[in-house]
Amino acid sequence: MSKQQIYHALKIDKDICYGCTHCMNVCPTDAIRINDGIARILKKRCIDCGECLKVCPVDAIYVEQDDLDNIFDYEYRVALVPAVFTGQFPTSITEEEVFSMMKELGFTHVFQAEFMVDMLNELIDDQMEMNEDKPLISTFCPSVVRLIQVKFPSLIDNIASVKPPVDASAAFYRKLLQNQGVPDKQIGIFYVTPCAAKIAAVKGIDDEYAAINGVINMMYLYNKLYTKIKNNKDSERELPVLPHLSSKSIQWSITRGEADNMKGRCLAVDEIHNVIEFLERLENDEIPKVDYLELRACDQGCAGGVLLHGNRFLTVDRMKRRAKQLESETGDINWKEHKEIIEDKDLFISKVNPLPAMSLDQDFAEALKKMERIRNLMCYLPGIDCGACGSPSCQALAEDIVQRKANLSNCVFLQRMMEKSKKLSSEHAIRIIERTWGKDRLDKDCKKIGAKNEGM
Repeated sequence: MSKQQIYHALKIDKDICYGCTHCMNVCPTDAIRINDGIARILKKRCIDCGECLKVCPVDAIYVEQDDLDNIFDYEYRVALVPAVFTGQFPTSITEEEVFSMMKELGFTHVFQAEFMVDMLNELIDDQMEMNEDKPLISTFCPSVVRLIQVKFPSLIDNIASVKPPVDASAAFYRKLLQNQGVPDKQIGIFYVTPCAAKIAAVKGIDDEYAAINGVINMMYLYNKLYTKIKNNKDSERELPVLPHLSSKSIQWSITRGEADNMKGRCLAVDEIHNVIEFLERLENDEIPKVDYLELRACDQGCAGGVLLHGNRFLTVDRMKRRAKQLESETGDINWKEHKEIIEDKDLFISKVNPLPAMSLDQDFAEALKKMERIRNLMCYLPGIDCGACGSPSCQALAEDIVQRKANLSNCVFLQRMMEKSKKLSSEHAIRIIERTWGKDRLDKDCKKIGAKNEGM
């Protein structure tokens, strides 16, 4: 996080997108506009939560990811696997079978992304005791961290400085291999991700301490592995033996996985719109004393990630059952054995800087003037929030106008009023609509979605 680069994993295929506004309407940070009949992502506002990807009816929104063949650039190819990945497989398929088949795909090593959970849990508890700026906010979800940077910069200092488990576990395993004599340049660690936000977080790091080399789409890998396992169910293979994980480590990525294991009063909030509502209340001092906040962009935590194949509720159930089976086993990982391997820089993030994309101007006086102008514009805009202007709401259109990215005439209702008072010609009004929705958008088309000849 040191250089705070802005990278986004979510992309739009301009050849497929037809400007349906589904994505624009669900985006929690108003990061999407329609121009020339195609959705556009405003990079400064996007937090890679994946809400747009989930609702796109034609799969025009996709995740830019690393090719699986990239692992062969390294002699030591490590798959960093979160518990939510194996939680998608039917209970008839064991975790060992999944890891074994991953080695057949080309990985030389498999390691758990939650390996460092117990140690990080202790560090967060210590930080809570020392932190006066309550509540402490988890760094686990990169979408939430980006959301705070973009929309709630006043809460930046509440973000914990402890790394999320995936980053700490990657750093640990890299050091472990190095201590065994493996040159660093021969080690490639690839995280199997359930979401686009983690791809953006990994790709956005230009840091000498970055331990992850690439990110693999979890849905792609699941489909590939599940097919191979079904077709080779009776084959004999060597099953890998991995370190023991605690019960809480397995449940860490799902809702209440963190909150139930922290000291003090801890709350868990999931689903990005709920998180935004909660942070607004926190910013306005409407939340009573809380020590720790577990905030997740996805419903059910990582089990609801946009790159998961399985049903999130079934995935959570499998993970909880597996965790319960481990509860009778003795203790957590013995950190005394590993204390010399890990360093502070592997456990703590550098300072998170604000990226206030919602501010109207860096100059406070100028921002106030723009705010006043927005309020004046809202006197004229209808407040219907129809999206026909190419912006998600009348408020967003007013902001675009004061930032000189749109005009009042983009509003189709005001166009009619301007035509009526002869301030705008019909021909000009049509040109404005075409600039937003494309030249042929209003032509009759019986092949579009929902029309009688759809798909023909």
